[in-house]
Amino acid sequence: MTENIKKRRPQFRNIQIFQILQYRLPIAGIMSILHRVSGAGMFLALPLIVWLFDMSITSELSYAQLLELTDTIAVKLVLCGLSLAFIHHFMGGIRHLINDMHIGISKEASPLMAKGFLAASLVVSSVAWAAIFGVLS
Repeated sequence: MTENIKKRRPQFRNIQIFQILQYRLPIAGIMSILHRVSGAGMFLALPLIVWLFDMSITSELSYAQLLELTDTIAVKLVLCGLSLAFIHHFMGGIRHLINDMHIGISKEASPLMAKGFLAASLVVSSVAWAAIFGVLS
C-alpha cells in the first residue's frame, strides 16, 4: 500500500535565502532571473563603457592607448562578459516581447522557447567571443 504513495514535493511559501538552492525553478524562471542579472550588470558597467567610448573618440593617441588596453587578456574577458550580458539581455527582451503577444506562453511552449532563446544567446555570444579574441579575422 505504501508503494502507491508518491513523494510530495516540498511546498515553498515565503522562500528564505538559504532555501534557494533547494527550489527547482523552471527554465523560463531561470531565463527571467538571468535577464534581470544581465540588465543589472550592464547598468553597473555603464561608467566603464562610457570611459572606453570617451577614449575611442577623444584623440588618435587615446584611441591607440585604447587599442593597447584592449589587447590584454583581462580586458578581453571583461568584454566577453559584457557581450554575453548584452546578447542575453537582448534575446531575453525579444522573448518577453513575443510573450507579450501571447505567443509561447502555454505550459508546454514556455520551456521550449526559454531553451531556444538561451541556446541562441550562447551561439551569438560565442561568435562575439571569437571576434573579440580575433579568431574570425
